[in-house]
Amino acid sequence: SIDLLLASDWQATIKRMETTLREKLAPASHSPLVADVRVLGAIGVIEMQASVDMTAMQKAFVDAGIWIRPFGKLVYIMPPYIMNERQLEFLATTMVDIVTAR
Repeated sequence: SIDLLLASDWQATIKRMETTLREKLAPASHSPLVADVRVLGAIGVIEMQASVDMTAMQKAFVDAGIWIRPFGKLVYIMPPYIMNERQLEFLATTMVDIVTAR
């Protein structure tokens, strides 16, 4: 795995993912349910104002076709570097849609 990572242009991949996550997660910051939205590299976090119903929210994610396990007030993603742009956009926008609908 390390050899595969080092053989790729992983820095450019992470920068691309960071740019996409910043753009696609940003709309969540306008929701009164959301305390903060942060992105660092290929990690995206939506911090909610209150703890989420993890079972219900995870079911909503799975029903929408994404796998995210919320933790307390945090809904975060650490997508794999092999994820293409279309998949990453779908993941992030679906995440925002679900956390802001509650």
